[in-house]
Amino acid sequence: MQTDPDMIAEIDLHDNAVYVVAGGRITQVDPPPSGYGKQEISWHKGEPTHSEIKYTQKF
Repeated sequence: MQTDPDMIAEIDLHDNAVYVVAGGRITQVDPPPSGYGKQEISWHKGEPTHSEIKYTQKF
């Protein structure tokens, strides 16, 4: 991921990823460590504030 002063970001479309843009910054959300799970993004006053990652462990 690259950024420039003109507020344009470039991401690699070959990577499976989730990104959040807030306050002029782009942040990649970490995937669940096991590879199986959920990502929940919480919002406050119209802006994303934090994420919660829940994962499943397969036996």
